[in-house]
Amino acid sequence: MKLLITGGAGFVGSSLAISLKQQYPDYQIFALDNLKRRGSELSLSRLKAAGIEFLHGDIRNKEDFDTLPPVDTVIEASAEPSVLAGLDGTPDYLINTNLFGTVNCLNYALKHRANFIFLSTSRVYPIKTIETLNFEEADTRFILADNQLVPGVSSRGIAENFPLDGARSLYGTTKLASELLIQEYNEFYGLKTVINRCGVITGPWQMGKVDQGVMVLWIAKHYFEQQLAYIGYGGTGKQTRDMLHIADLYRLIDWELHNLDKVNGQILNAGGGVESSASLQELTQICQEVTGKTIPIKQVTENRAADIRLYITDNTNVTKLTGWKPQLGIREIVTDIHAWLDENRAALEPILK
Repeated sequence: MKLLITGGAGFVGSSLAISLKQQYPDYQIFALDNLKRRGSELSLSRLKAAGIEFLHGDIRNKEDFDTLPPVDTVIEASAEPSVLAGLDGTPDYLINTNLFGTVNCLNYALKHRANFIFLSTSRVYPIKTIETLNFEEADTRFILADNQLVPGVSSRGIAENFPLDGARSLYGTTKLASELLIQEYNEFYGLKTVINRCGVITGPWQMGKVDQGVMVLWIAKHYFEQQLAYIGYGGTGKQTRDMLHIADLYRLIDWELHNLDKVNGQILNAGGGVESSASLQELTQICQEVTGKTIPIKQVTENRAADIRLYITDNTNVTKLTGWKPQLGIREIVTDIHAWLDENRAALEPILK
């Protein structure tokens, strides 16, 4: 099998590429990336050592696809991943990458009749609808109630039939627009596709920042003994997210790669679920226990633009269709990332500190 992974030097793309090559040594895997995100350059030696061919290119440029070899499957893992991207009035890079870049990827896949696996986001769901859900405020986190006035939500989390009307961030909008185009290519061009709406993905080799990669950011700030802040919702740190370890995501992508006919045309929510979720307050406690360090955490009461109180993925549908469900919980994730920081401190300190 021949595979093209876009965003192939990024956290998700490189992790999937290396895991696939380790499990299927005979597969030919190409990793395409523009190396824009700081830290992606560290992936190049890892990709080379794994026997993966790196291609320097940009999905925004149609010409960069013209010289690519034909493949059997495209895994579209490229993105400008920041929820805050474009909100300062400069959305061009976001839109050109996340929307027009996807169009270029689709046309390349269509040219070679390649299957298409797309990594979307839970951020396609509208902010105001999420913020007005019925929730309970527990001692350390916000919790979804079972009694809700909108479909697609329960104490298990948010499902695929959650309403899509309303604003969701420019980032979420570019991903949703890409989803709509993928569905058209599936229906009218016969392209075999699957869309994965992922919650927070995390793990080793993610270069965490304030606006994307919060799990690694939180652990790294403890590890390097710097300061953090609980921002918004009264500064209590009760905002809650589910966390999906990249190794768990890999198991799902591996299944889809080899069973795409069974989920062709599907949109699947895939995240850590209730079992692998934490508030910032709870994450702080685990970080303190794993790193043995306590750092100052400021309290900022004002909410940040495009933030939401909580998001938990309801994995019922994806589990029913594929048998997949996440295996790694919050403590395992924190422990794994902490060990990675220890092993690669010299390379990571200039980026994460």
